[in-house]
Amino acid sequence: MSDAAPAPVRTMTMAKALNAGLRRAMEDDPKVLLMGEDIGKLGGVFRVTEGLQKDFGEARVVDTPLAEAGIVGTAIGLAVRGYRPVCEIQFDGFVFPAFDQIVTQVARMRWRTRGQVPMPIVIRIPFGGGIGAVEHHSESPEAYFAHTVGLKVVSCSNPVDAYWMIQQAVRSDDPVIFFEPKRRYYEKAEVDTRGTDGAVPLPLHGSRVVRPGRDATLIAYGPMVKTCVEAAEAATDEGRELEVIDLRTLSPLDLGPVFDSVRRTGHAVVVHEAPVSVGLGSEVAARITEECFYSLEAPVLRVAGADVPYPPSRIEEDYLPDLDRVLDAVDRSLSY
Repeated sequence: MSDAAPAPVRTMTMAKALNAGLRRAMEDDPKVLLMGEDIGKLGGVFRVTEGLQKDFGEARVVDTPLAEAGIVGTAIGLAVRGYRPVCEIQFDGFVFPAFDQIVTQVARMRWRTRGQVPMPIVIRIPFGGGIGAVEHHSESPEAYFAHTVGLKVVSCSNPVDAYWMIQQAVRSDDPVIFFEPKRRYYEKAEVDTRGTDGAVPLPLHGSRVVRPGRDATLIAYGPMVKTCVEAAEAATDEGRELEVIDLRTLSPLDLGPVFDSVRRTGHAVVVHEAPVSVGLGSEVAARITEECFYSLEAPVLRVAGADVPYPPSRIEEDYLPDLDRVLDAVDRSLSY
């Protein structure tokens, strides 16, 4: 490892922020180890683990065979023995061979043993589209995992959250499914490694008001947070102030800030890339309707992917929610 102490505030991409967060977690706890396909010498497809095997050795940064069920199954055994494994699933659509291990073993072990066997496993999954990739490389399977009791499901949307949330996930005694928006991997921001803006970082399970507004509330997570911020900035040209909330955690949901916002604005639009039917947006819309019914001035609307398999890369822009679709939903909401 380098002897030079890094500056506490650095401009870094989300990929570098995740790398720095993993590095710090490994420095803090020798029981933390990383596992995945091509994560060692290559540093992972997106270079999130670059340099970690060189600094921590092959016993703590393990290049595995192409066998996702084996990666997660091995992690279960390591967790039982007191380790904190962090698994990398190379692409979102590749997690399905490990789905059985995750939902029947990882999610249930702590409950099954009445708390005697914690499952401090983090499963990192690059997810979502926008990079022109082929089938199984651009999917948004978060609803499968959010529906499974026993799993924590989170998604970072910026380098600051990436740096802190990955460390908080590694420290969790419950398993965490950690979704990383791959189209945001190389976007940069200043990260204060002493804390967010010098203060204590948000807890892992807390949503955040990204941009305040008075006319309507946009609710998003992961890659769509930036899209919603861009829509809110564009809406100011028409004199509209849109509030943007980053859920950050998909299970459990922290909807307190969402309810507070919707009670003020009376209008809500939920945005995500996954297919619209039975997606996270359905749950969020239902909860808003239950809690804020008398404050709503329009139905809660959803802007999401279509109910079709992820399309070929050359037409993915027709599938993905964009600024225009978000603003169109805002128009419809405000027209009621």
